[in-house]
Amino acid sequence: MSTLAQRGLRISKNAIFNLFLNRAAKLLGKPFKVLTVLNETADKLADENSKDNKFKQLFAVALTVVRMVRSYINGDYRQIPTSTVVSGLAVLLYVLSPIDLVPDFIPVVGFLDDLSLVSWFVGKFNGEIIRFRDWEMQTAHLTASNPAQGDPSLPVVAELGHS
Repeated sequence: MSTLAQRGLRISKNAIFNLFLNRAAKLLGKPFKVLTVLNETADKLADENSKDNKFKQLFAVALTVVRMVRSYINGDYRQIPTSTVVSGLAVLLYVLSPIDLVPDFIPVVGFLDDLSLVSWFVGKFNGEIIRFRDWEMQTAHLTASNPAQGDPSLPVVAELGHS
């Protein structure tokens, strides 16, 4: 039996995922649309009520990917290769899409391929995720010492004039 990361690697090499990579690359220049995708993906991940510790960890990391792409789009965090952001956004688009290798309406199995792809992304880009989380903690510390900068835990709202 293969691991989630191995399944995710197979999905990442699939032609269907390549479509999501292309879509993500095109969306990257449209911040308002990316933020909409990020919010929808975060909502979808937050609705999952799995009690399994492994899955909870994957959900937490997937939400970190949402925040990482959001911070990149907002211009707050640029210490990451654009190709990593495109891959992360493609993973999020795949998770959000009801039409993928295993449709989400199939109980349990439909969401397992999404988790597999997230697991692959985490394995491949773990260093980037750790650096982003470190940056988040430093930013939160700076914001706490300077309240005028706002609360980083609040959702980011795109300004209509910037999309």
